[in-house]
Amino acid sequence: MTAVPIPAATLILFREAAAGPPEILMVERAAAMAFAPGAMVFPGGRIDPGDHALADAQGQSDDAPARIAAIRETIEEAGVAIGLSPSPDATAIGRLRAALHAGRPFAAALAAAGMTLDLSTLTPFARWRPNHRTTRLFDTLFFLARAPLSAQAQVDGTENRRLTWTTAAAMLAAADAGRATIIYPTRRTLERLARFTTYEQAVADAAAHPIRAITPFIASRDGVAHLCIPDDLGFPVTGEPLDQASRG
Repeated sequence: MTAVPIPAATLILFREAAAGPPEILMVERAAAMAFAPGAMVFPGGRIDPGDHALADAQGQSDDAPARIAAIRETIEEAGVAIGLSPSPDATAIGRLRAALHAGRPFAAALAAAGMTLDLSTLTPFARWRPNHRTTRLFDTLFFLARAPLSAQAQVDGTENRRLTWTTAAAMLAAADAGRATIIYPTRRTLERLARFTTYEQAVADAAAHPIRAITPFIASRDGVAHLCIPDDLGFPVTGEPLDQASRG
């Protein structure tokens, strides 16, 4: 029996590099994690009831709980704060992160810090909803955001054990060389991101394509079984041989 997908959100953070294309933040999941252990992913996680409550309290709807979850998880996992007003300094971020790690509700931590949310800083990019035989599936909204120039990302030491700012092309090359593990949705996303030389290009591309749940499917291409996705959602590669695909 296929598991029911868990609502989740993830954040693709861009920062300008000294030269070349922008870098994105990726974290390596701890080996003990039930989902995608050891894989390089974008910061994110499940949407909690508190995210819905905070969205409701602010009169937000639609994808607001997912945006809140993406912001919260990125603070928890990487110590980078996006979409907060006023913009916190490193000390304030540290306090927020410590409060979240201690189990304090995000709404309470924000109120104690005198901060509010600005969800408009996130741009919807894609939605992945796999459907394969596993014990844990996620229905994940992917968002784009620009990292503050002062961002100082730090591992949390629990859910992730390493993080890096890297270009999409470099992460794909590392995976191809066996130096990193990436799962199918991450690979397809990196291939799409690798085409952009600026954050603005990524935002424009997101606006040019619909956000529709992507459920990979098996199809034959030239007599070889491939794990495929639709071809109208902005992804330059829409299939990979099934025996090579890492689903997570």
